[in-house]
Amino acid sequence: MILKLIFFASFIILFYNYVGYGLLLLVLVKIKRWYRRDTPADTFMEPPVTLLVAAYNEEDFIREKVTNTLELDYPADKLHIIYITDGSSDRTPDIIKEYPRVQLLHENARRGKTAAINRAMAHVTTPYVIFCDANTLLNKEAIRNIVKHYADAQTGGVAGEKKVVASGDANAASTEGVYWKYESLLKKWDAELYSVVGAAGELFSVRTELYEQVEPEVVLDDFIISLRICQKGFRIAYAPDAFAMESPSASITEEHKRKVRISAGGFQSIVKLKALLNIFRYPLLSFQYISHRVLRWTLSPLSLPILFVSNLLLVWTEPQVWLWQLVLALQLCFYGAAITGYFLANRNIKSKPFYIPFYFLFMNIAVFQGFFRFITKRQAAAWEKSRRLVAVKS
Repeated sequence: MILKLIFFASFIILFYNYVGYGLLLLVLVKIKRWYRRDTPADTFMEPPVTLLVAAYNEEDFIREKVTNTLELDYPADKLHIIYITDGSSDRTPDIIKEYPRVQLLHENARRGKTAAINRAMAHVTTPYVIFCDANTLLNKEAIRNIVKHYADAQTGGVAGEKKVVASGDANAASTEGVYWKYESLLKKWDAELYSVVGAAGELFSVRTELYEQVEPEVVLDDFIISLRICQKGFRIAYAPDAFAMESPSASITEEHKRKVRISAGGFQSIVKLKALLNIFRYPLLSFQYISHRVLRWTLSPLSLPILFVSNLLLVWTEPQVWLWQLVLALQLCFYGAAITGYFLANRNIKSKPFYIPFYFLFMNIAVFQGFFRFITKRQAAAWEKSRRLVAVKS
């Protein structure tokens, strides 16, 4: 009986985290739509806003990034542009100096992105600030499509959309893109129900007055900043029509570096945001946070080996029960496909039926590695960025 409880508990956790939560979210959103049938019209807003870009050794791409920034559809007198390049040892600061409209902040010392953002925020005087990564390109309407959400006084921040742009027949592009499409759908429903639970650093915005200095050792600054705003009683809106485009990781090795770092930062975030685990204090926000984020960094990765081992033991103790044999066969097919996907990925062969199971398993293995990096305190806030494929073109 205990073995069966373990088997079903691990299965339910996995199903809920990756499928069930999305289905439940959709049902709750549809119920909310039914009760609130009036859709508020878009409000025209053109407030002063600051675009803050943290760049580290981006000389190969920085001209294209600055050009893209200057071409955004927003009044030049209302868009303050700050680039902070602390620690850059290449020509990135020198290139930015060629553009007089851009305010450059630079120090030779490298303390990490979080420390750089904290320093740059002292120079922000506008009511709203938009953060974006230096290796992305924004659509021209991005600023407008973000600021219009601030017409709602309860909106403390806005999460933009991340788009992974495929290049050639790269495996990373196809699967990373599929993953982000699913994440974007969950963000859309999360925001419609109440709030996005953690913005992505590629593109997000906050009310300047709500920003508070983040500890310099923080790895996932975007995640911490946005959820601390939620803790103050505000919500993070979602703007799918404001998007940052970036190319996928250059290789599965580079993607692995990124995933392990994010996982280590995830465990750090759970500790720093431990108050959000109190569902009695933040009923709806905690439900979303635990379902969408915490389970992915904790119980779900653990449930994978537990489900497999308990399934093996059930087949051994009750070989006559066809259910145990069926689930074991499906698991063996899944892991077989994942292993095949691994070997194909190493040979740069694109095959979604094998690569998707591999990528799923790969993400969960990275969580275990990120956990050990977190408990051994080996994940620094400053890190060597992952190489990307040829940069996207505007």
